[in-house]
Amino acid sequence: MKDDGRPLFLQIAEQIESSIVDGSLAEEAQVPSTNELAAFHRINPATAAKGVNQLVVDGVLYKRRGIGMFVAAGARTLLLERRREDFARQFLAPLLAEAHKLGIDAEQLKKMIDVSGEAE
Repeated sequence: MKDDGRPLFLQIAEQIESSIVDGSLAEEAQVPSTNELAAFHRINPATAAKGVNQLVVDGVLYKRRGIGMFVAAGARTLLLERRREDFARQFLAPLLAEAHKLGIDAEQLKKMIDVSGEAE
């Protein structure tokens, strides 16, 4: 786990979310157990469980009694929508505010983005 100051259980949850978003964990696929996650990351199983349980509360995972945790149907779509909203809040809102301060209109901004995208 990265030592970025965020709680470990959130990092576990985000790691699972990323695996769902990138397709390495498909809907209805079984998620590693909390003991497997704890052993892999060398953390307390309760910490791993807290991250997994947060995803259950969020509707991303569900439990099959006696079997384990699984990715819920529609989880990828849910996560993509949430991440797009977060992206807009974290990046687009400040970008648009700064563009407005600089007198850059929407058309100029689009052109700047297009040119920047072509450079990659």
